[in-house]
Amino acid sequence: MKRRPNYLAGAAAIVWLVIIGTPLYAMLATAVRPKEQYVDSGPLAIPSSLTFDNFHTVLSGDVPRYILNTVIVAAATVVIVLLLSVPVGYTVVRGRGWTSTAVFRLFLLGLAIPAQAVIIPMFLLINQLGLYDTYWAVILPTAAFSLPVSILVLAGGMRDINKELFESMAMDGASPGRILLQLVIPLARGSISTVTVFTALSAWNGFLFPLILTQSTSTKVITLGVYDFIGQYQVNPPEVFAAVLVSALPILAIYLFARKSLLRGLAGAGGK
Repeated sequence: MKRRPNYLAGAAAIVWLVIIGTPLYAMLATAVRPKEQYVDSGPLAIPSSLTFDNFHTVLSGDVPRYILNTVIVAAATVVIVLLLSVPVGYTVVRGRGWTSTAVFRLFLLGLAIPAQAVIIPMFLLINQLGLYDTYWAVILPTAAFSLPVSILVLAGGMRDINKELFESMAMDGASPGRILLQLVIPLARGSISTVTVFTALSAWNGFLFPLILTQSTSTKVITLGVYDFIGQYQVNPPEVFAAVLVSALPILAIYLFARKSLLRGLAGAGGK
């Protein structure tokens, strides 16, 4: 039997495509047009002439430095989160006492704490540690707020591993550390990929911690660097959108290559 076409679903998909595509088109069209044309025609008009001067202005300034700073922050955050969340997730799954359950619940409690609620004590703590206006001032809080979701995802993925494999390696005399390295990590690659992408996205798009905990150009990340193109009395929208586009391309490329692992890992977050 032939399936009838779902015209309602098709119409809803077109509407959703327009909603998503309009701001993307406005960003791309504005980034490649002169400022005068933007002022006269608006962001949705088709550009009558194209220019790449906006990208030249962006790349000739401090934006490459800001992108490098963001890469350093994101990479360090991912490493810290993986080094902490993988052993904790393994302990939660294989632990048999109340301690592992209590630790898991403690980390899950972090999901209910917004960063805005602790930014003032966080600022005081970072200042007292002498880390203000350093990479660590952004890396450590970002990693801390990424841990609850990361442990939740990893614990769900590790629960899907057949328990007989754990018992088989244990009977062969394998230590917990060897089981983690040779069994759990290879079979939990999907969840680890999910945590890696999620943490990298959180660090790359972070705004609150860099805004409050850093101030100099040497530590400024790209989310703050966009504001260099916004003056006190005027704004150059084409340059702003060009900076936004340049800042989004690296993390967009990572997401496109890792989206399948991201979705697969999130789907298994609840375990079987």
